[in-house]
Amino acid sequence: MKPTRIEKDLLGEREIPAGALYGIHTLRALENFPLTGRTVHPTLVRAFGFVKGAAVRTNAALGAWSGEPEKIGAMQEACAEMSEGRLTRHILVDGLQGGAGTSTNMNINEVLAARANELLGREPGDGRGVSPLGDVNRHQSTNDTFPTALRLAAILEIRSLETEVTRLQESFQAAEKRMAGVVKVGRTQLQDAVLITLGREAGAWGEAFGRDRWRLSKCEERLRVVNLGGTAIGTGLGAPREYIFRVVDELRRQTGIGFARAENLVEATQNADVFVEVMGLVKALACTLWKVSGDLRLLASGPEAGLGELILPPRQAGSSLMPGKVNPVIPEAVAQAAMRVYGNEASLSMACAQGSLELNPFLPLVAACLLESVELLRNACRVLRLHCVDGMEADEARCARQIAGATAAATALVPLLGHEQVTELLRGANSTDIRTLVLERHLLRPEEYDAAISAEAVCRLGHSLESAVGGPLRSEGPKPNAGTAERNSAPIRSTP
Repeated sequence: MKPTRIEKDLLGEREIPAGALYGIHTLRALENFPLTGRTVHPTLVRAFGFVKGAAVRTNAALGAWSGEPEKIGAMQEACAEMSEGRLTRHILVDGLQGGAGTSTNMNINEVLAARANELLGREPGDGRGVSPLGDVNRHQSTNDTFPTALRLAAILEIRSLETEVTRLQESFQAAEKRMAGVVKVGRTQLQDAVLITLGREAGAWGEAFGRDRWRLSKCEERLRVVNLGGTAIGTGLGAPREYIFRVVDELRRQTGIGFARAENLVEATQNADVFVEVMGLVKALACTLWKVSGDLRLLASGPEAGLGELILPPRQAGSSLMPGKVNPVIPEAVAQAAMRVYGNEASLSMACAQGSLELNPFLPLVAACLLESVELLRNACRVLRLHCVDGMEADEARCARQIAGATAAATALVPLLGHEQVTELLRGANSTDIRTLVLERHLLRPEEYDAAISAEAVCRLGHSLESAVGGPLRSEGPKPNAGTAERNSAPIRSTP
């Protein structure tokens, strides 16, 4: 028999393993909520360490535990350990739980109290030492600490996500330069349309992720307003006025994040719509990842019977039956991560809408959906960058072959020959490639045709008036390897 200790609560007594840092409240939660098999997100645990540390420091500054500096120091040290992730393994409750996060808060309180007692040379659960409720949870409620910790955790996770999105954007910008001179068929409604370069396509993908990066940077503004100090329903019941005014300032000092106390603490405790807004911005990134992953799969399709314009890095054998088959597994995995985020966004929105009166009891689901989604997308961005975009290359020969017989190449001749003449040209094309037909009919000189479908011409923003239908062919415009900013700001030039 392993040694145990006895702990009491409202419902009675229970045996707890003697050395465990958790207590009776955690034990009951473990029995009540065997739902997902996944514990509270580790970043939420770290965030709780900061929130509890701010409360301890504020209470100590207001005279709590006067004459017990060792007790104050032990609690502060325990909170610091939790904020650094050193106590996360002791937070055992399931991420989904009833009670608006009370089980998480109590698991946190019990572990911090037990660890502080250890630092004081006492046993975990020693009622004569640091108390989970009387000390660690002093002047707090789950209803102000959980949403505050969630906001902090979301900020920390989104900052990390923003870094990965930036790196992915830069990877696409590097691909834009690598493939700047590769002219290919551009498609609308999956049909041949006009010529473009693979570099230009990669640059557009990078630009989309740049926009996602900007959106994520705005999330922090929405998450910095907290209800810490409002206790149960935002009225501050049970907490001194001085504590309410000072605890958020202490949290701001500890984290370096510009937290502010909500002007209306009751409203901030009732409503969770800010998480719907933030999740919407996160879902926008999932949308971009899903769309770009589809583009990569389509452009790499084949290799013989598909488009085959992109060559993605081979990562693993693609089939247990078909020899030699290699699948685009990285874009497929990234797309699945994005799909999961779509589902999480729907769950989160429903949870936020189901808040009732003075509290939203479904914040554990909100936390699980939001933090999982941000982590998923961060990993997806990193995997897509490292295992796909950094190493993808153009199949230049295939792109050139597809251009030869494509109506997209003929469209590039419209400014030189006119719409009607190009239409007539296509009627007689049959199996003859466009270039051969144009030269046989002496419509253009070889150098004129090649210039019209060059990477430089394809990347030019429109054409000059003098180059249209009989005018001299121009070769001005932004160079094919120009960066996005240079390309978009390049003027439309006309030639005297």
